[in-house]
Amino acid sequence: MGKDRYVAYVGTYTHGSSVGVHVYDMDVEAGYMTERAVVPVNNASHLTTSTNGKYLYSIADEGVEVLKINQKTGDLTAINKVGIDGMRGCFLSTDQQGKFLFVAGYHDGKITVVHTHRDGRLGSVLDGIFHKGLFSVAERNFRPHISCAMPTPDGKFLCVVDCGIDHINIYKVNPTSGKLTLLDIVRCDLESGPRLIRFSKDGRFAYVNCELSNELLVYSYDGSEKVPRFELIQKVDTRMDVQEIGCASSGLRISPSGKYLYCSTAGDNSVAIYEINQETGMVSEILKLPISGKYPKDIEVFPDEKTLITLNHESNEIRFFTIDYEKRTLIMKGRPISIDTPNCILIYKLSGAEEGKTQA
Repeated sequence: MGKDRYVAYVGTYTHGSSVGVHVYDMDVEAGYMTERAVVPVNNASHLTTSTNGKYLYSIADEGVEVLKINQKTGDLTAINKVGIDGMRGCFLSTDQQGKFLFVAGYHDGKITVVHTHRDGRLGSVLDGIFHKGLFSVAERNFRPHISCAMPTPDGKFLCVVDCGIDHINIYKVNPTSGKLTLLDIVRCDLESGPRLIRFSKDGRFAYVNCELSNELLVYSYDGSEKVPRFELIQKVDTRMDVQEIGCASSGLRISPSGKYLYCSTAGDNSVAIYEINQETGMVSEILKLPISGKYPKDIEVFPDEKTLITLNHESNEIRFFTIDYEKRTLIMKGRPISIDTPNCILIYKLSGAEEGKTQA
C-alpha cells in the first residue's frame, strides 16, 4: 500500500467560486488530501474514467467533458465536449469492454448510450430512451428522474435506477450497436426514491439506497439466465435518528475489500457503516454517527479503508474521519477542506500498478 500512489478528483457545481474538477494528491498513511490543481468544467456533477484508465469523463452543461489523464501524475488535460442530445446528466458509467459510456439523466428522465473509441475518446450518441411517468412535469414523484446507470458485474445487463417512478429498469445492451432493450423492471416501494445501486465484490448481491424512504435495500443477483433475477433479501433504515422526517439518503459506497458498506444521509447529516456478510450478502450495522457538516452528498473511503471522506455539499467542505471498526467510532482528523458545492469524488491509482477505478 505504501508504494501505491493516488489522486482524487472532486467534481463541483460552478455557480459559486468553484470552477469544475479539483485535483488532490492523496496521503493514504496520513488520511488526508492536498489540492494541486483545478480544471474548468461547467457543473461537474459526476465523474468516471474510461475502461482503460486513460480518460476522465465528467458531466458538464454541454453534455460530457473528456479530459486526458496523465497516468503517472494524475494531471488532467481537456480534450473535447460531447453532446448527449438531452439535458445535463447526473451519473456516468462505462461497460467492461470499453465500447460504451452510459449517461443517466435526472432532469429529463433519459438514459443515453455514447460510443467510446478504442483509445477511450468519446464518439457519437448511439441510443437514448426516455422513461415514462405520470402526472405533470412539476411533480417530484411519478415523473422520471434517472439517478444512476450501472452495468451488472458480469457485464450482461445495465441497471437504470429511476428515483422518480421508483423503478430499476434492466436493459440489455446490444454489443455492436449499443441499442438498449428493456428486459425487466425491479419495482421498489411507491415513493421510496431509489437513488444508487452498487454491487458486492463477488457480484452476487446488489445494494440500493432510497432517498425518500431512507432505506438500504439488499438484493441477491443471478445473471445466469436471459433475464436476470433480483430478489429482495433485506431492508435497513439508514437514518441515525429514525424520528427525523426531513432526511434523504445520499451517498453509497462499498469498500475496496468488499467487506464494508458506507451510506450517508442528509437531514440528520450522518454516515452509517455496515459490515457485509460475505456468504449471505446481508449487512449488519457497525455505526451511525454525525459528520459535522450539511448534506453529505457523496462519500468515499481511502484505499486502506481507514479514513472516511465526506463531501458536504451545503456546508461547502470536505471532511476526513478515522474509522475504528472495532470500537465503532469515527474520529475527525485534520482541518476540513473548503470547496464550494462538492458533488462527487473519484479516487484514481497512478501508474506503476493496476490502473485507475472505472466506476464511481
